[in-house]
Amino acid sequence: QVQLVESGGGLVQAGGSLRLSCAASGGTFSGYTLGWFRQAPGKEREFVASITWSGSIIYYADSMKGRFTISRDNAKNTVYLQMNSLKPEDTAVYYCARRSKSGGLPTMPDEYAYWGQGTQVTVSS
Repeated sequence: QVQLVESGGGLVQAGGSLRLSCAASGGTFSGYTLGWFRQAPGKEREFVASITWSGSIIYYADSMKGRFTISRDNAKNTVYLQMNSLKPEDTAVYYCARRSKSGGLPTMPDEYAYWGQGTQVTVSS
């Protein structure tokens, strides 16, 4: 059973930074694309970033480019999301997710089979 546990969320002022972590257990960590998504109240789940198993290919949503950095450490079974220059509109629950098949950098939630419980990020103005 694959389990993903996010951590690192919290309250930060606009312009600040946070680093989210997602630790995986069960199943195989390497070999699969991992992604970060977020969901604000009343809105649909939104793609943030994804990274291939080797970390060699990364894809970001346009609004996150230049501010967010996704990375992974396969030895630690952990994926990270470094978030800088945070804005109030970044406030959301952030989720990490893993695909059930290798390859690809999909942006749709349906393409990911395993999800964490989420971590709240709140950015105050």
